[in-house]
Amino acid sequence: MNRRRTLLNALGAGALMAPFSSLAQPPGTPAGPPGKIWRIGILPGGPLATRQYQWDAFVAQMRKFGYVEGKNVRYDFRAPQQEGTPNDDQAIDLARLEPDVIVATGANATAAAKKAAPRTPIVMCPSADPVGQGLVASLRRPGGNITGVSLLTRDTTGKRMQLLHEMVPGAQRFGFVWNAPTGKAQVEAAEAAARQLGVRLLSLETASAAALPATFDAAVKAGVQALVIAAEPFTFGLRNQIAALALKHRLPSIAALPAVADAGGLMTYGPNDLEYFRRAAVYVDKIIKGANPAELPVEQPTLFEMVVNMKTAKAMGIKVPQVVLLQAHRVIE
Repeated sequence: MNRRRTLLNALGAGALMAPFSSLAQPPGTPAGPPGKIWRIGILPGGPLATRQYQWDAFVAQMRKFGYVEGKNVRYDFRAPQQEGTPNDDQAIDLARLEPDVIVATGANATAAAKKAAPRTPIVMCPSADPVGQGLVASLRRPGGNITGVSLLTRDTTGKRMQLLHEMVPGAQRFGFVWNAPTGKAQVEAAEAAARQLGVRLLSLETASAAALPATFDAAVKAGVQALVIAAEPFTFGLRNQIAALALKHRLPSIAALPAVADAGGLMTYGPNDLEYFRRAAVYVDKIIKGANPAELPVEQPTLFEMVVNMKTAKAMGIKVPQVVLLQAHRVIE
């Protein structure tokens, strides 16, 4: 079993790198006249403290392409103070700085950047449903000032529902924790998956971090037996609180990004988020070197990894089915 997980990990890591390497370029001297300092605006989808490791990966990849902070590049971060807070003020502040490129996380931040800086190249890192949310005309040909990477959440929400159903096959009532407006498409996908699985789904829209305890109380009161967590900046930033509340109420849950399982979530299924940020650096480098974002296709992940937190499973009294363990790329013991 351990050997198999090691092999899956190795295969998964290699495949996750494949889309990124397709855009990669060998490190070299960045474009521009001698002494030019490129200004990169950063618009996270929530407080920086819960996302610093992602931006560290972005900066490290930029450094591989020859961009050294203080020498030929400057990063201007403008992050909201609370999860779920609009990014409009931060986007306006960034636009005043006239950055060469803006990198934004999530649909809300990307839309705010587009409104504040309609002619500045913008790299999404990532966005859940860029076409459905009106950020780009199409994935193949974005057509405006925005390109970047997409999460493919509409397509993978159903898979997460299926995996959670395999983890707790007796559960008949699921809850979906999400934050408007970025999670609406995922709710629709979850409802479709619930019909296929023959289970009931309760929508648990949550407006703020302060409302999370009430959301879980409502889920318990309604008889919810398992939770699907929307893949969006809001729930990601609150991953520690969500994991703690799920454990407190003994509600098995599944989310998208591996960091959620590392924070104590029961299981995750989705792409490796650090690859998104490394690939965003590739887009920035291409744009600096003259590429038109309107003609740079939006990338989508082609491989996903599943993580199971056995510590959380034991604490909840869940015996993880063998069919679930056999699909796991990584198991947290």
